[in-house]
Amino acid sequence: MENFSYLNPVKIIFGRQTIAKLTNEIPSGAKVLVTYGGGSIKKNGVYEQVKASLTGFDWLEFGGIEPNPRYETCMKAVELIRKEKVTFLLAVGGGSVADGTKLIAAAVNFEGNPWDIIARHAPVASALPIGVVLTLPATGTEMNGNSVITRAATQEKLSFSSPLVYPKFSILDPETTYSLPPRQVSNGVVDAFVHVAEQYINPPASAPLQDYYAESILKVLIEEGPKALSAPNDYSVRANVMWAATMALNGLIGCGVPQDWSTHDIGHELTALHGLDHGQTLAVVMPGVWRTLRAQKFEKLLQMGKRVFGITNGAPEARVEAAIDATENFFRSLGTKTRLSEYGLDASIIEPVAQRFAVRGHAFITADMVREALRQRV
Repeated sequence: MENFSYLNPVKIIFGRQTIAKLTNEIPSGAKVLVTYGGGSIKKNGVYEQVKASLTGFDWLEFGGIEPNPRYETCMKAVELIRKEKVTFLLAVGGGSVADGTKLIAAAVNFEGNPWDIIARHAPVASALPIGVVLTLPATGTEMNGNSVITRAATQEKLSFSSPLVYPKFSILDPETTYSLPPRQVSNGVVDAFVHVAEQYINPPASAPLQDYYAESILKVLIEEGPKALSAPNDYSVRANVMWAATMALNGLIGCGVPQDWSTHDIGHELTALHGLDHGQTLAVVMPGVWRTLRAQKFEKLLQMGKRVFGITNGAPEARVEAAIDATENFFRSLGTKTRLSEYGLDASIIEPVAQRFAVRGHAFITADMVREALRQRV
């Protein structure tokens, strides 16, 4: 294993009826801005729970953060915060709400153009404190300092990371996920699975503990993900999926091992240019990336096939191919399509995506490799 550091200061409050504990987590005297998305929290009872927990606090709200949070929307929240002198942010919703809130927190006191935080990785010197009430397990943003933001004006979807935007606390009540539409449940399971895979399916790093951690999360998602669709009100299932998604991207399984986020980065371009859900893009792209980068990922694909899917028969090449097929079949078992043509897209979309990689460059995948990976997925 290479040298590494691991920082995770997030306090996780997990379980039924934990939203009521907000009262004890927000600093006394704070002026709070509650951020949320399209308003589902006002239909499933979460908003009322949050409202009750904020009794005695001076607070206001900002809704309308999109499923792929838009830079333009986040900047409107920044204006409101400056005007109202808000001192604490509470993100209530899924990963997109939390991601957008992280940018908002970083942008409030940023000197210069806040887009530079994302596009140029300008360092964040300060950020407003954030709390999260999570209602959709998927991104792991509730326990990390990462954020992915879309800029509608330029059709870009890019990420930034800063230890200053780690949430101070995150409340995870699995019951808040009962009312999620099946599509969001499927997308969330796929996203968590791919988070693990991007840290695991890479050249071996003499890190057996990290491998076993990663494989255990994959197995839980494979076993529990379909149950979350067939038995949406099963608390144990929802709790297991929620915790697996959090552990998939809180930094633990990535300690000291190589990480390749090619699938995510290609997927971000498909979302930015064509509006596909994030989870949908990952299910389309990952099999193509694995086949294109087969040489680099061969040993770990073989290992995943054996340990996760129980694939032990046949020649190594055949077992690797079977492991890729098993992964794609798992995505399809969740009702997630895995081909571009199934979303009405054809080979004409490939070149614009590849050109973005040609311009920006990438640590693990070239523009020609992007072309090859996407050609396989039409």
